Amino acid sequence: MSNKSVQQYSDAEVIRQVLTGNTALFEIIIRRYNPYLYKVGRSYGFNHQDTEDLMQETFINSYVNLKQFAERSSFKTWLITIMLHQCYRKTHKFNYSKEQTADLLPENSSFMFLPTNHSNTDDAVLNKEFNKVVEACLQQLPQEYRTTFALRELAGLSVAETAEAMNTTPANVKVRLNRAKAMLRKAIEKTYSTEDIYEFNLIYCDRIVDGVMKHIATLKP
Repeated sequence: MSNKSVQQYSDAEVIRQVLTGNTALFEIIIRRYNPYLYKVGRSYGFNHQDTEDLMQETFINSYVNLKQFAERSSFKTWLITIMLHQCYRKTHKFNYSKEQTADLLPENSSFMFLPTNHSNTDDAVLNKEFNKVVEACLQQLPQEYRTTFALRELAGLSVAETAEAMNTTPANVKVRLNRAKAMLRKAIEKTYSTEDIYEFNLIYCDRIVDGVMKHIATLKP
C-alpha cells in the first residue's frame, strides 16, 4: 500500500469501512501508527523484538474491540492507551527484566537511530555512540518521566492526549516533561535532536502489517 493511499483516508473513514467488512483497510491503521507504538514500547525498556510483539498484540486488540471505540478521544490516543496497558501488563505480570543497555541494541541497529548530516563512513561509529547515550540516559529516568517524554517529544502527542493516555492531568504532563528534559539535556541535546530517537524503520513496518493482517483473517466475522 502506497504512502498516498495511507494518507487519503481519515481514521474515522477507515474505522467505518473496517466495521462494515472492508477489513483490508485496517492495514492503513497499522502503517499510520507503527512509529508511535514503537516509541512507546522502547520507552518502557523493551527490546526490539518484544516491542514488535507488543505492537502486534495492540493492533489485534484494537481490531477486536473496534466497535467499543468511542470518539470522545482521538483514535491515536485510544490506540496508544492500549499499547501502554500492554506494556504495563507485560512488565508486572511477568516481572519483566529489562536488558542492560550494552545488550539492548544490536550491532546493526542503525535502523533505530538515524543521525543526520553525517557521511556513511561515520554512521557505524555515530550510531553506536548515539544508541548508548540515548538508551543509558532514558532508562535511568523514572518510568512516568520516560513515557511522558516518549509520548510528547518522540511520538508527538499533545499535552491533552498524553494526559489522557497516561490517566493524569495536563499539569502533571508538563511537570514531568520539564523534569525529563532537564535530566536528558546535558547527555543528549549537546549533539542530537529528539526526532532522531526511537525511529521505526519502514522495513519493519511490513512485518507488523503482515502479522496483524494474517491474524485478523483468522477471526470470525
